[in-house]
Order: sequence, then structure tokens, then C-alpha cells
Amino acid sequence: MGLLGRSGRAIGVPAALLLLASAAGAQGAKSLSSCAPDAVVSGSVCIDKYEASVWRVTDPTGLNVALVAKIQQGKATLDDLLLGARQLGTVDDYDPCTDGGQNCVGVSNLNQYRNVFAVSIAGVLPSAHVTWFQAQQACKNSRKRLPTSAEWQAAVAGTPDLPDNTGASCNTASALSAVPAGVRIGCVSFDGAFDMVGNLREWVADWVPRSTDCGDWPNAISMTDDQCLAGASDDPLDEPGALLRGGDFNDGTAAGPFAVDGGSSPSTASSEIGFRCAR
Repeated sequence: MGLLGRSGRAIGVPAALLLLASAAGAQGAKSLSSCAPDAVVSGSVCIDKYEASVWRVTDPTGLNVALVAKIQQGKATLDDLLLGARQLGTVDDYDPCTDGGQNCVGVSNLNQYRNVFAVSIAGVLPSAHVTWFQAQQACKNSRKRLPTSAEWQAAVAGTPDLPDNTGASCNTASALSAVPAGVRIGCVSFDGAFDMVGNLREWVADWVPRSTDCGDWPNAISMTDDQCLAGASDDPLDEPGALLRGGDFNDGTAAGPFAVDGGSSPSTASSEIGFRCAR
């Protein structure tokens, strides 16, 4: 399918190259044979199997130090988390972790410790209302990072781009909100990553000149996939744009493997935005 702008015109070569840059070049030459249980192999990258849920761990340097180790090893179960942590992001409840990614830690006896973590786990509603900065810190605390757009593009290959009319397709139009990670069993990539199309739009690492001339996202659903990339910023505040990939639960046919939005500031948070991590 072609790469179209919101106006329906083909996007320019530089924008297309940004979107579809070689994953091999971004990832390096050494491929992997295995990843932690919470991730799948995609070339030389381990990318989370599920969209992230964010958890605040109680007493992570004492009572729950073993839980933190399990999270960082990709081995934490839902039962583990429910015993020692509280999920964030069903509403905007990340404070004192600010929109700018500051204070995403706890304090004990004047010592700071990481206490906000990103977890890839099935059956849990992925966390939303998260800014790019908060997502970055949650990945970092879990010894991960945000994937690049090229890495995300490599991992999404094979995810169906079909109308949302059955429980086996991706969550793009049949619900008013995200659904728990992995319940759309047909919404999976060749590599084994779930929900990369629809459900929540996902932050990736890349920033671009921010464009505010993207039109109204819901009104772009007549296109196969929605594209919003600008060659130069038309933002009056001259803010950068952080890329969002895949589309969300309300985007209809504007969601898809090539859906990319560069019109959001990295400090944006909404009920449609989440993320996943990579190693």
C-alpha cells in the first residue's frame, strides 16, 4: 500500500525514508536467537510481546527487591505484581512522576530508588495517559528502552490490517477503549508481538519537527493507514514531535502497520496513547 498524507497525497521521499528506514541498519548486524519470556526476537532486538502496563513497586529496595529483579529479567507474573505493586495509567495517576519524566523514583532515608516500571504481560489493560518522557523512564527502570521507529516497523510486519469486526482482529473500531493485552488473539505480528495495530498508539524513540497540520485524526479513516509527517515544523510553539505508531482503538482504517503520527509533543498524554519497550 502507498504512503499517504492526511490530504491523500503521497508523502515525500525523505518522510518515507524516515518511516521505512532499514531495520537492519538501526538494529545492527548481529541477530538474536532468544529473548526474555516477556519479549520476542525481531532481528537483533528483543521487543516486548505486549503493550506496557506501568507499575509502582512498594519498597523496591527492601521487601520487594526480588520483584524488581523479576521485572528486569522479564519474568514477573501478574500474581507477583499484585502482591508487591500497584498498576498506574488507567487514569493519569503517575504523580510524582511528572509529565517531563522527573521524580519517577521513590525516596527512603534520603536515598532515591527506582519504583516505576514497565511490564509486558498478557491479560492486563495496557497503561495509557503516559507521556513520552514517563514511558522512557519506565522502560529504563526495567532495563529496557523505547524502540526506534525502524525497529517497531520491523516487528509489526505480518500484523493484520483488517476491519475490526471480530474478536480475532485488531482493536481499531469495535470498542470505546483499549482491551487487555493479547486478548485479540489474531492481532499478532510474524515475530509474535501482539496489539501493534490499534488498541493504544505507541510511543517510539524518534523525534521529528512537529506538525500541527495533520487534520482531525478520526476524520482520516477513509485512508488505508494514516500518515502525519512534516518536512518542517508548522508548530507556532516550535515544539518537537515524538512519533506515535500503529493507531488506536478509535482510528478505524487509519490504524495499521504503517500508521505514524508526528504531530504530538512528547509531553502529550491521553487515553489513546501507550507504549512498549525493547532491549
